[in-house]
Amino acid sequence: MAAAGLALGDLAEALSPSLFGGHRLVVVTGVHEAAGALADTLVAYAKDPDPELTLVLVHAGGKRNEALLKAFRQAGAAEDECPKLTNAGERMTFVRNEVRRAGGRITPDAATALLEAVGNDLRSLSAAASQLVSDFGGSIDADAVARFHRGQAEVSGFTVAERVLVGDHAGSVEMLRWALDRGVPHVLLADAIADGVRTAARVASLGTSNIGDLARQLKLPPWKVKKAQAQARGWSIPALQQAIGVAAELNADVKGVAASADYALERAVRRIVELRQTSGAGRGTRR
Repeated sequence: MAAAGLALGDLAEALSPSLFGGHRLVVVTGVHEAAGALADTLVAYAKDPDPELTLVLVHAGGKRNEALLKAFRQAGAAEDECPKLTNAGERMTFVRNEVRRAGGRITPDAATALLEAVGNDLRSLSAAASQLVSDFGGSIDADAVARFHRGQAEVSGFTVAERVLVGDHAGSVEMLRWALDRGVPHVLLADAIADGVRTAARVASLGTSNIGDLARQLKLPPWKVKKAQAQARGWSIPALQQAIGVAAELNADVKGVAASADYALERAVRRIVELRQTSGAGRGTRR
């Protein structure tokens, strides 16, 4: 449950003993945004916790509701620091560590394929790593990832983003609809599009085409730089800036602003493709 706007009655119901018995898990995210009354209720619970329930509070850091964290620390709660992973290299390391923790090994190309298939959501990556080790006996290669994710690996958010960035109108809309039909989450699709646009803009804004130099400056793996270079061709910097704005608007739309996330995604895809096509035409005219 998200703390922002969470009703006290809903929290009390979740924390109350279950008639069916058994251990339960309650996760409250964004407790830094919890209202005063909700924070007080959680503090009161910390003084007399239910032994048949595990309560997890997720706090984004900072000073907001710091007293709530202090109360749980004093009550003996376990605390895990989860620093944000900010680049592809860190996510690649995360995947390798999750596979190793599950008792397996994964090849570099398989880790890349898994990131492209699943996206950047760490919970999904962790679950996929554990399942792959279980299914394939601990040794994971690219073929194993392709077999396990044959649906999502064929049509992922990154597949859609690639079609969008090269200006393929029909292909991008077709891939988007396939992805939606296969159940790829709206947020993952929006994140992939935003990541593709931002990476293309970063590559295009630097005055070098040397993959090694770009990889060092942008702190990205060479394979991602090479792909971004291909996707950035035909784009102007102003058009990429506009595309970043469209991607930012889409991020809000798929998180509840738009009445239909499906419609918001297709509209954003069409707008970015149009920007790419217009950008290419403008560059040709100037030459």
